[in-house]
Amino acid sequence: MAERITTRIVWRDLPERVRASVEEIIGDRVVEAVSQPGGYSPGTADRVRTATGRRAFVKAVSPAQNPDSPVMHRAEARNAAALPASAPTPRLLGCYDDGEWVALVFSDVDGRHPVTPWHTDELCRVLAALEAMAAALTPSPAAHVPTAAERLAGDFAGWHRIAADPPERLDPWIRAHLDDLRAAADQGIAALTGDTLCHVDVRADNLLVDATGTVTVVDWPWACRGPAWLDSALLLVNVRLHGGHDTEALLRRLPLTAGVDPAVLTGFYAGLAGFFTDGARRPPPPGIPTVRAFQQAQADALLPWLADRLR
Repeated sequence: MAERITTRIVWRDLPERVRASVEEIIGDRVVEAVSQPGGYSPGTADRVRTATGRRAFVKAVSPAQNPDSPVMHRAEARNAAALPASAPTPRLLGCYDDGEWVALVFSDVDGRHPVTPWHTDELCRVLAALEAMAAALTPSPAAHVPTAAERLAGDFAGWHRIAADPPERLDPWIRAHLDDLRAAADQGIAALTGDTLCHVDVRADNLLVDATGTVTVVDWPWACRGPAWLDSALLLVNVRLHGGHDTEALLRRLPLTAGVDPAVLTGFYAGLAGFFTDGARRPPPPGIPTVRAFQQAQADALLPWLADRLR
């Protein structure tokens, strides 16, 4: 399933004051802007080139596109500023914020999203990059971010919301196992302890692979402090969504997940499945019409795996 927004604005849609401020950050006049696919922000996502050949990546948004997106951009600016050079992430060059428009300017990454369904070689590179990233971000370089338990507490309460207000059409297996799902998700959220700075939104469209195979992890608004295994375990949801790999075998083999209590991992996936299932039944947020279908697809990918683990 395509992980992309269909109503994204582009560079030329930005007010002149925003474009001028971005050019001031870069230090030159932008002569070319190419909108990038992937992700769900309705704001710009442009690779830009200046008159003297400088390159950068610019993302900008206002409440007119989505009322929550500027808040996310401000959070990403704070998080990106804390990332060390040793982490496989783009560098934040500057931020413009006039109270309405928020624009972030990053170093340009000449890469593409991993191919899905995942190719084995790219999957191995990405998993190795996530392991290296966890090492580089432990202890967390960002003291201002919440813990993973704080960040995900509302999300992991999805099964509780469904139990309190069940839809008329609810999968029979879910209905029969709601108590188990709630208990597992509660165990999962309680176990999200640690001092690694975690991305918490790792999927193919938040990753770039360049011609040398180097992996860059982009889009950091949701960063939090949690266990070193969290991002690797989260990536496997995307791998399972697209098919072609034994995610259970990967969990047992990966250095960061192999030693984790299986009940904790089951609880983690139960919490995510509850979030996706609960979210998918709600109206789409303003300017982001495709996200509910994507949440449903992730729930559909997780639930059979979760049923096997709960046995």
